[in-house]
Amino acid sequence: MRAITIPEPGGPEALVWAEVPDPQPAEGEVLIEVAASAVNRADLLQRQGFYDPPPGSSPYPGLECSGRIAAVGPGVHGWAVGDEVCALLAGGGYAEKVAVPAGQVLPLPPGLDLVTAAALPEVACTVWSNVFMIAHLRPGETLLVHGGASGIGTMAIQLAKAVGARVAVTAGGPEKLARCAELGADILIDYREQDFVQEIRKATDGKGADVILDIIGAKYLQRNVKALAVAGRLAIIGMQGGVKAELNLAALLSKRAAITATGLRARPVSEKSAIVAAVREHVWPLIGNGQVRPIVDRTLPMPEAAEAHRILEASTHVGKVVLTV
Repeated sequence: MRAITIPEPGGPEALVWAEVPDPQPAEGEVLIEVAASAVNRADLLQRQGFYDPPPGSSPYPGLECSGRIAAVGPGVHGWAVGDEVCALLAGGGYAEKVAVPAGQVLPLPPGLDLVTAAALPEVACTVWSNVFMIAHLRPGETLLVHGGASGIGTMAIQLAKAVGARVAVTAGGPEKLARCAELGADILIDYREQDFVQEIRKATDGKGADVILDIIGAKYLQRNVKALAVAGRLAIIGMQGGVKAELNLAALLSKRAAITATGLRARPVSEKSAIVAAVREHVWPLIGNGQVRPIVDRTLPMPEAAEAHRILEASTHVGKVVLTV
């Protein structure tokens, strides 16, 4: 088969479409003939040499895919050759075929084509696990999403609105904020022009956000705590703004607040399978009835993965960039 390889870490030009050995499904795995894969920030880090795949997983980038099951390994039940699916991966989505644990596979949602479905697994699993399984966002609460126009952000807006929460977003510029508003965001904050702490307090009568979903990390840590409501929950899922910051614990204690930081890729298969099962139970019906949909900015052929990485680095997109085989 062919796959996007990284012979040497570097810029987008480091991505090479090359012939590689076909993967074989091990016990408990299925082999997917890939139709499409979506691009994630983690792929950029892997390309640069900063985010190696977990031991034993595919060396190729790509944390999600869609396609058809081409083979079923020993011990797999509930899946058959020819099933149309999408899947959460530890790697290997930028390829014509990928082997994946059966517990990380999801059926194609009703009403979605295979290419669009590639934009779902990573964002749906990340948002559901952090905002709902860990931070326990409830109806009537306020969720603040940093990077509201990103793939994560566009999914978080829709899921939070579907369960009856109020949603605030930060994004860069009026065009991106307008797209967030179309998806249901109630409070629109241009991080280039406005202080999100002041804006979220103003919009909530001084209370603050009950839950914050943060892709920035260190740069926003102190301000995120200031923006939290009493008993608020800060879920950190990215480090675009650095990895080290000082924190005033008195401020955290005064709000009886909680901070969590999680990633998906390195989790054990059992944990990822539990998240996938929860997404299938709670998110898939919302996609089926049209309340939630993946937002795809554009699609590119898989051999043009370098251009897809340039688009993500420029942050000119809204939603996901998808690579097709």
